[in-house]
Amino acid sequence: QVQLVESGGGLVQPGGSLRLSCAASANSRSFYVMGWYRQAPGKQRELVATVSSGGNINYADSVKGRFTISRDNAKNMMYLQMNGLKPEDTAVYYCNAIKYGGFAYWGQGTQVTVSS
Repeated sequence: QVQLVESGGGLVQPGGSLRLSCAASANSRSFYVMGWYRQAPGKQRELVATVSSGGNINYADSVKGRFTISRDNAKNMMYLQMNGLKPEDTAVYYCNAIKYGGFAYWGQGTQVTVSS
């Protein structure tokens, strides 16, 4: 059973920064894509950013230029550096990983709150 554990969420003022981490219990090289998603209260879960095993990166338009996704397969980790945070970035952020073969795994989520 693969487990994904997020950390790094918290309360930050507008314009601030946070770095989210996702630790995988399995060899992250077994995931052909990993990503971050978020869900705000009353809204559907939405894609934030993904990174493939080949290094292809995709961002939601709303975070382009502010967020940076990365993965470190040697440590079985994925990160999301979030700069220039806005109140509308407030959400629960989830780590996602999809194995070759198509099975998807989710973390339990970490809360990010952007407020003054």
